Amino acid sequence: MYRNLEECILDLERTGQLVRVHEEVDPNLEMAAIHMRVNQAGGPALLFENVKGSKFPAVSNLFGTLERSKFIFRNTIEATKDVIALRNDPMNILKKPLKHFSTGLAASKALPLKTVINKMVGFQEIQISDLPLIHHWPKDGGAFVTLPQVYTEDPEKPGIMNSNLGMYRVQLSGNDYIMNKEVGLHYQIHRGIGVHQEKANKLGIPLKVSIFIGGPPAHTLAAIMPLPEGLSEMTFAGLLSGRNFRYCYVDGYCISLDADFVITGEVYPGETKPEGPFGDHIGYYSLTHDFPLMRVHKVYAKSKGIWPFTVVGRPPQEDTAFGEIIHELTGNAIKQEIPGVKEVHAVDAAGVHPLLFAIGSERYTPYQNVKQPAEILTLANRILGTGQLSLAKYLFITAEEKQPLDTHKEIEFLTYILERIDLHRDIHFQTNTTIDTLDYSGTGLNTGSKVVIAAYGDQKRSLCKDIPEQLKDLSSFRNPRLVMPGIVAIEGPEFLNYQQAHKQLDEFCLAIQTKGMMPTCPMIILCDDSSFISGSLQNFFWATFTRSNPSHDIYGVNSYYEYKHWGCDNMIIDIRTKPHHAPPLISDPAVEKNIEGLFTKGGSLSNVKI
Repeated sequence: MYRNLEECILDLERTGQLVRVHEEVDPNLEMAAIHMRVNQAGGPALLFENVKGSKFPAVSNLFGTLERSKFIFRNTIEATKDVIALRNDPMNILKKPLKHFSTGLAASKALPLKTVINKMVGFQEIQISDLPLIHHWPKDGGAFVTLPQVYTEDPEKPGIMNSNLGMYRVQLSGNDYIMNKEVGLHYQIHRGIGVHQEKANKLGIPLKVSIFIGGPPAHTLAAIMPLPEGLSEMTFAGLLSGRNFRYCYVDGYCISLDADFVITGEVYPGETKPEGPFGDHIGYYSLTHDFPLMRVHKVYAKSKGIWPFTVVGRPPQEDTAFGEIIHELTGNAIKQEIPGVKEVHAVDAAGVHPLLFAIGSERYTPYQNVKQPAEILTLANRILGTGQLSLAKYLFITAEEKQPLDTHKEIEFLTYILERIDLHRDIHFQTNTTIDTLDYSGTGLNTGSKVVIAAYGDQKRSLCKDIPEQLKDLSSFRNPRLVMPGIVAIEGPEFLNYQQAHKQLDEFCLAIQTKGMMPTCPMIILCDDSSFISGSLQNFFWATFTRSNPSHDIYGVNSYYEYKHWGCDNMIIDIRTKPHHAPPLISDPAVEKNIEGLFTKGGSLSNVKI
């Protein structure tokens, strides 16, 4: 159990899981490039001792692997899992009271501990400009905090038990922000801070915000945990760290006494400034948009403060390991939250929110022999109305029958769906709806469409394992490649606009129809580079589901509408790059060359296997 971030760092160092970088490193792109190279190799945590322009060291890749995360929380993880399980199924404590005695002791650490008298011992007041101002990707709008714990309280019911702790990126510099006086708060839809700001706006008062950086690793994880109803982030932080969350109030702002840094300030009604761009976890830049402006009140730092950061980009990155430890902790919570759902898997390779796999139940009509989607359609609506799952854009859902299924065995799961899908019945669109803020495939910020593909019943087809003849020699459509059984990627002309695309797809579909039926290939991916799409399952997931808007980019061979329901013989997803798409993240070659010395003989990272 760590009382602070430094204790965790020293523990990782003692066990060979952290390396110190002694050389001076530039926070402008170099630190991020080093982090990504080490993270992608499954390497150790990194302590940058000499950050150019700042007296504070910085640490990254703490949670770089599931194994390291489990090591960090090795003393508290089982008790935390038990408490979460009890929140989901409280009857367990009545059935086995002795077994859960230790769980009750662990839960006693969950309540936040307020210091009545101001005891900000070890803190000093500093400026934003004193911090490690880390610029992650070449086109980023400035320096960002990437592991913040953004704390707000309900303006109508103030107090720590009515608070929200979330990880919403913070822009420290660049754009029109006045250095040391203003920072930008970016938060996506369906976030607790938005509820608090809405209440403050209605009351006509500014929303007080405290941004904690660092502290025990459990505090960082608490900011991103999808918790059961009634279990707050602050109690979870104490539970997982094995130590009560310690806090006080200064100038009316909540201060985490265990944090390494604290930034306090206010968000006034109607005040925004352009925030971004920022290289985000889907693998593209989130572009510049107006987001809430926070007027900085004070900035505090521990005298030995250590600045934690991460780098996000095309998965997998460090936040992939975040997702794995969250799954480890929450276990089967989804079964309790949505009865009938057996498993849900947000596919990391597709950027999490764009693609969701789910296994439900089919229990509505056991007395009938007809096998078709029924209960799973109800469950699909429930999934798309639940927490962060509501941001899913593509939802593939089925139910087990004669064989067990595992959504994490992605090829097997998709194969099961494609063998059973009735393309005239099983595709269900939601148009003009909300999608993830970071997804630029739609028609505007937070705006796009969703599709539910719900397949169940007897196997209807065998899937092609070679390129069907119907997809060969199609003039403007070339280089067909098999992605996996039943899915073929094929290159098309450059996308110019949707009017032109409709003509191109009509031509494509007619060419296929002319050659005859093609039931063994239910899904066709129209793309710019079929060799890339077929190169790996990760490439297929990433490009297909981040670059398409279901209502606009799904077409079909012999497609039709019947009473507003759409169906087809073969589904085509157009994932060609479009003018409104955000640019993908590309590293700066000069920066990559600059950091080579750290990995060669004599450099701090020469012993790290890359």
